[in-house]
Amino acid sequence: MARRRQIYEGKAKILYEGPEPGTLIQYFKDDATAFNAQKRGTINGKGVLNNRISEHVFTLLGNIGVPTHFIRRLNMREQLIRQVEIVPIEVIVRNVAAGTLSKRLGIEEGTQLPRTLIEYCYKDDALGDPLVAEEHIACFNWCSQDELHDIQDMAIRINDFMSGMFAAVGIRLVDFKLEFGRLYEGDFSRIILADEISPDGCRLWDMATNEKLDKDRFRRDLGGEVEAYQEVARRLGLLPEGGDNAVLDLESHRKKKS
Repeated sequence: MARRRQIYEGKAKILYEGPEPGTLIQYFKDDATAFNAQKRGTINGKGVLNNRISEHVFTLLGNIGVPTHFIRRLNMREQLIRQVEIVPIEVIVRNVAAGTLSKRLGIEEGTQLPRTLIEYCYKDDALGDPLVAEEHIACFNWCSQDELHDIQDMAIRINDFMSGMFAAVGIRLVDFKLEFGRLYEGDFSRIILADEISPDGCRLWDMATNEKLDKDRFRRDLGGEVEAYQEVARRLGLLPEGGDNAVLDLESHRKKKS
C-alpha cells in the first residue's frame, strides 16, 4: 500500500493528499491544545467523536444549502474533503458571554448577549490569533468585501440552525468558531465552510445545569473531557445509550481484549 503524502499537520488534524485531484483526507487526532498550544494533552477517542460530530453537523448544514468542504466520512478518524484555500480569518460567533469576551469586557460569564456578536481573529499561532476588525481584513486584503459578506451571511445562518439543533437536545450553544475557504472552479472561486464543527471549537453548556460539554473542561482542568464529548455525541444520536462502551480508541480496545 502506497504511503500517503502529508500536506499539513495542525493542532487537532492532519491533512493528506486525497485520492482525486481537488480532494484531501482529513484525519482527526486525539491531541488537545489550549491557549494557542501553550497547554497540551490528549483526550482519548476525541478524534473519533469529533469526526462523527463534524460529519453530522456538516451534512445537516449541506442539507439546508450551506456549501461545505465535506464530501463523506471514510472511517473512524478520517473524512474526504474538498481542497480549498483557507481564508486566514477565524470567525467567532457569540450568543452568550464567555471566555475571552468576558475577560476583555468584564461581562459575567453566562450573560445572554443582546444580539449575536461576530468577531474576527487573524490566523497566526505565533501572534496568538489576534482579534481584528473588518477594517484590518479590508486593509490587508485577507478577503474581499463580497467574500466577507458571504462569510457573515453563512455565519448567521449556521448559528441559527445550530442553536436550534442543540437546543432540541438540551444544549445551549454559547459560542463557536468557523473557518472558511475558497473553492476554485475554473477562473472563479466561491466561499465555502471548511475545517470542522465539534466540541473542540464550540462552547456547549447543558441547558438545565450549565455543565460544560466542550474543550473548556480541558482548558480549565475540570476533568471528564471524554464523557463530555460522548454526551454531545449521544444527545445528537451518534452514540447509543450506554455508548461509553463504544470503540473510540482502537489501541485501548485491543489491550482490553488481550
